[in-house]
Amino acid sequence: MKKLKDLQELISQSVDKLTFPLHPAELYEPISYILSIGGKRMRPALLLMACDLFGGNIDDALSPALAIEVFHNFTLMHDDIMDNAPLRRGRATVHEKWNQNVGILSGDVMLIEGYKLMMKVPDHLLRQILDIFNNTAVGVCEGQQIDMDFERRSDVIIKEYIEMIRLKTAVVLGGALKIGALIGGADIKDANLLSNFGEYLGIAFQLQDDILDVYGDPEKFGKQVGGDIISNKKTYLLIKALELAGGETATELQHILANKDFINEDKVQAVTAIYNSLGVKQYADDQMQVYADKAFEALDAINLPEEHKQYLRDFADGLMVREN
Repeated sequence: MKKLKDLQELISQSVDKLTFPLHPAELYEPISYILSIGGKRMRPALLLMACDLFGGNIDDALSPALAIEVFHNFTLMHDDIMDNAPLRRGRATVHEKWNQNVGILSGDVMLIEGYKLMMKVPDHLLRQILDIFNNTAVGVCEGQQIDMDFERRSDVIIKEYIEMIRLKTAVVLGGALKIGALIGGADIKDANLLSNFGEYLGIAFQLQDDILDVYGDPEKFGKQVGGDIISNKKTYLLIKALELAGGETATELQHILANKDFINEDKVQAVTAIYNSLGVKQYADDQMQVYADKAFEALDAINLPEEHKQYLRDFADGLMVREN
């Protein structure tokens, strides 16, 4: 089994070798630019890993893995426009560096470039894999829209939130693993189980991210602790707090959320104190563990050698025991 960090490095090297037409420059330069910003390349590396787990040749899986990475960065390019974000991994976002119209059109062609890469899978798997890719892509768009809808709603419930993060975050992990497994020679049952493993793990990972945003060490977390609180983002912790709070606590929480003049540090401190009084971190920890357990149940049912399952268990443990 190849190490995950080696697969991530292979993806990074392969992304660097991707070439796009020189003209029109404002259409193609932003694609090379956003891909050059980097990232962990986790999603495409998982596709290669799944192929390797089932005894396939990772060279056969490289183009679809790159397709997943190009698709992922396309969604980031458009997400940054929707969020009006000035920075992506410390660098200017595409719409800031060029303009919004360039970001939209470059993103459009980037999606098509992703499909061109995905079309390089073997013919006998093409229709099946394109179906998975299509369903994954639609899921991500649905998740993004639901997340935006949440911004205007005050009645979001936990079940809806879990479904949103499944679509927005987890389906790409599941889809990448399923595509890699099929290219590696897995049957559809095992490919589906591996996809389930990825989805459940993705949900657990996002729940952990919610927890770390409030309770993580800022030195290790790598981003501003309390960012979700400052922006009133509907996370598991906030939704659970709104569900549990009553009387004066509910009134205070609503007042904090509605008050736009709060100093950020004071707001984070006040909301965190309410979370602590309601015990929402424990609820979030428990929910995270539920989905981690579901991931391991799916993994146990896959027809793979025990050492390959252990590789996936170690990967999952490494993903979940983190501070950034």
